[in-house]
Amino acid sequence: MSKINYRIHTDAIQAHIVPKLNPSQVNITYADEADLLNLALFGNTAKQWREQNTNKQGNLRDYASVEELIILSNMESYNAQMIKQTLPPQQRLVELNQMAMCQMNSLLKYKPIAKNSTLKIKS
Repeated sequence: MSKINYRIHTDAIQAHIVPKLNPSQVNITYADEADLLNLALFGNTAKQWREQNTNKQGNLRDYASVEELIILSNMESYNAQMIKQTLPPQQRLVELNQMAMCQMNSLLKYKPIAKNSTLKIKS
């Protein structure tokens, strides 16, 4: 599900951020936007996670819980909307983090998901 919503997220980046950039900034922008979501949900960028988990293959999203993936999917859609509204990254980070904490609290109350959870949202 988060891979499908990732397309919504990248389409918003392409339509509203990329046209303002020069070609050398484009790939960095997609990575920065992915890290914005990572920071809001996991408290780390992809690079920070790799540095802290040198013994693991893949990336931090490969190790996400079911709850985290649900929230990530929701965050991608919401961030796409905020990008369209031209909200600055710092404001989006704060709102996405608040959303992640709220949704995690709700999801952890749901017993079938909660028994498999290992997440602690960082604020």
